[in-house]
Amino acid sequence: MCMIHILFRPLKAVNNYVYNAHMNKDLFDTHNALLDIIGFMSRPEPDIALMSELEMPLERALLPLLVRIERRGPIGVVELADLVGRDYTTVSRQVARLDELGLVARRAGARDKRVREAEVTAAGQEVVAVIDQTREKQVNEMMADWTVAERRDLARMMKRLAADMNAWVVRHKSPDTDDDTD
Repeated sequence: MCMIHILFRPLKAVNNYVYNAHMNKDLFDTHNALLDIIGFMSRPEPDIALMSELEMPLERALLPLLVRIERRGPIGVVELADLVGRDYTTVSRQVARLDELGLVARRAGARDKRVREAEVTAAGQEVVAVIDQTREKQVNEMMADWTVAERRDLARMMKRLAADMNAWVVRHKSPDTDDDTD
């Protein structure tokens, strides 16, 4: 079941659960909007525009990893893979590439020396700063006719939804998914 379906499911039990064809309209609209946002974020055009601003050539698949490491680091590969929805072996190779480029450094974990954590370097922070500036320009263009209040409301509600989703995942996480050795 999709996270949105879980968060917005009806309070009253549904007896005929044939993938609830009578979905709550707010849930339906929210789900479709999130699918559109995910689709947009997965498209190459925004990243191609962003990569043209970078002095260092960087593969498109590495962008979200570098940003997540900067935002959440130091972070283990398994946790990072969970955050970006990729297989940890793929993420491990991609983090190794970021390490080769000097954008992240890998080291033994602070709490568990068997866990390999990635942390952004000064060079990585510079690249993330360019990514952030370029994303801000893109979003400002997209939201040019939005008021400041509308932007704040969106940010507040998206942060709340993300926090609720993350809390749900923590509550329902399998105990065997915590191994983060690399």
